[in-house]
Amino acid sequence: MRKEAIVVIDAPGRDQGKHYKLTEMSASQAEAWATRLMLCLARGGVDLPPNFLDLGMEGIAYVSVRAMAGVAWADAKPLLDEMMTCIAFLPDPARPQVIRQLVETDIEEIATRLRLRDEVIALHVNFSIRERLWGSTGTQPETKPSGNGTSRTI
Repeated sequence: MRKEAIVVIDAPGRDQGKHYKLTEMSASQAEAWATRLMLCLARGGVDLPPNFLDLGMEGIAYVSVRAMAGVAWADAKPLLDEMMTCIAFLPDPARPQVIRQLVETDIEEIATRLRLRDEVIALHVNFSIRERLWGSTGTQPETKPSGNGTSRTI
């Protein structure tokens, strides 16, 4: 069964209080996505460490995010768009069974988009790139189990 997480935005702004459901990609989709990422990095001339493939998923994700600065937008955009397909919107938190695909107005803050992307990666590789790159924000997000995944307030 694929992992899932409910993310609740508590940061001030237009998305405050909104709920999103994240669902892990299938193994074949995740493998294809990761392969396209690696090819994208190689095509962009990104200098990867010699032990890159020995780093495990956490190391590969960490190095890949750092390396994305050298990638052309035309190569990166399809990968970023596919990440967003892992996110659905819960318009009424009192009815969590009612979810729908995202529409443009479901996410109104850039910070929310970035945070949701980090949560998608964390769902797939079991660690937060944002926290790894920039450290903790000083307050840990509240996390509690919910069915097959986690519920996080951010």
